[in-house]
Amino acid sequence: MTKARNTQISLEDTPFYHCYTRCVRRAFLCGYDNATGCNFEHRRQWIVDRMKQLASVFCMDICAYAVMSNHYHVVLRVDAEEAERLSDISVLQRWRALFAGDVLVERYLSDKQGKMDNSEKQKVNEIAQEWRNRLTDISWFMRCLNESIARMANKEDGCKGRFWEGRFKSQALLDEVAVLACMTYVDLNPVRAGIAETPELSDFTSIQERIRDYMQVDKVDQKEKKKDSGKKLRNEQAAVQPNELPTKPLLDLFNEQHAATPIGMTLSLQDYFQLVDWTGRAIVEGKRGFISEHLPSVILRLKVNPENWVTTVRHFNRCFPRMAGHVDRLKAICRKFNLAWVHGIRPSKCLMINS
Repeated sequence: MTKARNTQISLEDTPFYHCYTRCVRRAFLCGYDNATGCNFEHRRQWIVDRMKQLASVFCMDICAYAVMSNHYHVVLRVDAEEAERLSDISVLQRWRALFAGDVLVERYLSDKQGKMDNSEKQKVNEIAQEWRNRLTDISWFMRCLNESIARMANKEDGCKGRFWEGRFKSQALLDEVAVLACMTYVDLNPVRAGIAETPELSDFTSIQERIRDYMQVDKVDQKEKKKDSGKKLRNEQAAVQPNELPTKPLLDLFNEQHAATPIGMTLSLQDYFQLVDWTGRAIVEGKRGFISEHLPSVILRLKVNPENWVTTVRHFNRCFPRMAGHVDRLKAICRKFNLAWVHGIRPSKCLMINS
């Protein structure tokens, strides 16, 4: 049964959410379609670029992502505090980067001599508050992402109609273990699907991007190449695409400076790499998973059973359709929204966390 979105997204309880959506009739979003002989590999970059552009407009950060052949995943962190810090003018300018501005808003932004009366200014303030709320609204983020990709794909295919299967699915990630399990699940999507052998070879995933940034591949050569022609290149790109939005990098979750804050994790980036690598080796198709003797220390610090961890990551969506976290957090959400039951309490107790 479909649940109201307001029972699945509660920023008071957690800023972290896993969202995913699939193409209608399993049509090809990206990759090579053997049935038609068409290659849609370039569409992967469409999604990565668009979600990073939207993150620069919305008050949201991208924690993880994976772009597959007929669906994609993204783990978002909503920054409500940033939205509150923005001035009304900043809010209006951000939203106008995506949508044509209201006539009254356009007058307000161009009214340098203060000719607008108080009633008009009050109306603009109301519009700014509405748009401020939208900057932390995951539904608006996903709408802007999915609509733009659908239009581009339909134009390329020369067709009309629905491109996505339906509205996006979302899962609330209520604690650190849930966030890590979900990010690992997302980053290992290509490995589980047999598309890539290792995380570093998983194209269009956040784990590959983090590994490349960490390894600083060809960083010196790239700096030298950009030194002489960087300004010229930026000017040329601006001339070709004057309305191109800036992109926002992945959220630096694994930073010791804010490990004790709601933003950061209590493990290092190297620990996360080790966790993903070990989990990927433990997950074997057709088997429950082989647990090696050399467990990463982070598994012990998370206080989870290794077998439970592997099972949870492998079947994350099945175990937690709407929200994931410790059983106590799930029960608290049930009480808050007057829910008699939520799918995930039993998997949380049996599979995820040793309670």
